[in-house]
Amino acid sequence: MRPTRLVLVALVCASVLVACAEADVEPRSAGEDVVGSWGASSTEGEAYLELAEDGTASGSDGCNRMTGEWSRSEEGVAFSAWATTRMACPAVDPWLSLAVTALLEDDHLVFVDKDATQLGTLTRTGTA
Repeated sequence: MRPTRLVLVALVCASVLVACAEADVEPRSAGEDVVGSWGASSTEGEAYLELAEDGTASGSDGCNRMTGEWSRSEEGVAFSAWATTRMACPAVDPWLSLAVTALLEDDHLVFVDKDATQLGTLTRTGTA
C-alpha cells in the first residue's frame, strides 16, 4: 500500500509543477509577431508590406501601392480587401494584392489567396 501512495504523491507533485511552469509562459499571438516591415521597400519592382499595430496595412506589389487592414487569425493574419492603384507594369507580378491570409513561419510571411494557393513569401525586414 505504501509504494502505491508514494507513486500517487509523486504524480500529483509532478502535475502541479507542470501546471505552474505552463502558467508562467504567456502565449504569443500571431498578430504580435507580424507587426513591422516585410520585404524590401527600397528594391524597385519587389513587393513589400508594413503591418501596423493599429491593424492597418500598406505596401506595394512592386508596382502598385496597396492599403488595407489586417487582423489576427488562427493561422496567422487575415487581410481585408485591398485598395490598390492600377498602374500598368507588365514585368511585375501583382501576387501580393491577391492575398487574403498570411501564415507566419519563423521570419517569413507566406501569403495565400482565397483558394488557399500559396502566392509568395516576404521576409521580415523590421519590427515596429
